Amino acid sequence: MKALQRTIFIVVILLITGAAASRDARADVLLLKLDDEITPASAEVIKSAITRAEREQAQALIIELDTPGGLGTSMDDIVSAILASRVPVVVYVAPSGRRAASAGFVILLSAHVAAMAPATRTGSAHPVMGDGREMDKTMNEKVLNDAAAGVRTLAEKRGRDPKAAEAGVRESKDFTEREAIESRLIEIIARDEWDLLAQLNGRTVTLSDESKVTLETSNAKLTEVTPSLRQRLLMALADPRIAFVLFAIGALCIYFEFQHPGAVVPGVVGALAVVLALYGFHMLPINLTGVLLIGVAIALFVLEAKVQGFGILGLGGIVAAVIGSLILIDVPNPELRLPLTLVLAVVVPFAVILTVMLRLALRARGAKVTTGMAGMIGLIGRAETPVSPEGTVFVRGELWSARSQMQIARGETVRVTGMDRLTLEVEAIRDDAVVPKEASAVDGQSVPDS
Repeated sequence: MKALQRTIFIVVILLITGAAASRDARADVLLLKLDDEITPASAEVIKSAITRAEREQAQALIIELDTPGGLGTSMDDIVSAILASRVPVVVYVAPSGRRAASAGFVILLSAHVAAMAPATRTGSAHPVMGDGREMDKTMNEKVLNDAAAGVRTLAEKRGRDPKAAEAGVRESKDFTEREAIESRLIEIIARDEWDLLAQLNGRTVTLSDESKVTLETSNAKLTEVTPSLRQRLLMALADPRIAFVLFAIGALCIYFEFQHPGAVVPGVVGALAVVLALYGFHMLPINLTGVLLIGVAIALFVLEAKVQGFGILGLGGIVAAVIGSLILIDVPNPELRLPLTLVLAVVVPFAVILTVMLRLALRARGAKVTTGMAGMIGLIGRAETPVSPEGTVFVRGELWSARSQMQIARGETVRVTGMDRLTLEVEAIRDDAVVPKEASAVDGQSVPDS
């Protein structure tokens, strides 16, 4: 009986200890820092963080946001994930001096709790075309109404001022942290994460299933979420500047491999660079006109090398490549478009290197063959014995068996017209004044006197 009681006591102690250990091991609040444009990669990182917070039953997920905006489709994915989250999501615009503009403004409105650090700003969510221009009146009205209705819905769902939210879209209005809290767009102004946790403590939020959760964050443990290697790679490739440079380097390496088969390393590096660049471009909206202009530019570089257009074709190619690169990424945010300085720094060297490599290749292709059987054709020598129809000639510092359809006397100057295995086919050059004895030297070696 005592043994049974002892066993039960030990089991209870183990269960209590395990529960306590599990509770201590659990991350009470997760922190994800996102300092980037809103792209498919950043959307995946946020959705992954929400999934982890739900799996670990965290008190909340804090997204520390600093973004100039980004892609509308990625913004919609993030908003949908936040709205469906079973864990409270806090969007915190920080640190001081940073912003949550355009798409970041909408993400801030979708959060269960919206917070900003001192000296931060948000807003400027007016929709524009991919190239940054204003849309025509009808289309502008449709897109604007849709965006305004979206932010009104988010504001009403979270108990915020829908009119102020709509002003951020229709008037492209910016809000400081003070203006945002006075306009009831956010709930908290916090100096740092710990101040934010203190102000979140005791706050009640409503989740997607309409259940209410009261946050207990006064003594919560803050655990930072680190994106995986794959996610960091995706975020890097989603940067159009990195993808653009990778594509240029990869294209040159692949061309070098084609010109020098068997080099291997340039081919491998080039293939990897191009594939990674194309994957990066796949995550971004691409302007077809920009792609066509880059294709035209490459064609002009090839023509410049082949026909030698005195630089006119090459210059046209550079202009086409620059314009095509500038409009290649079809997004409204300047941060996601390729800057002119980068485009010039890549396009001009690319054009010069490609043109020079093409010219060298074409020149080598058109040069006379000087090795092997073909290299023997046209060489000048002298008959060491009568060739009638066979004999011996001295060509290129060597004695060769020869035959000819004409009678050639010993000592006559001959020219190689063909080659059959190791036997030369020759013809006599009867005008010895044109080709004197000393002129029969080939490759720096003189034909010896008979």
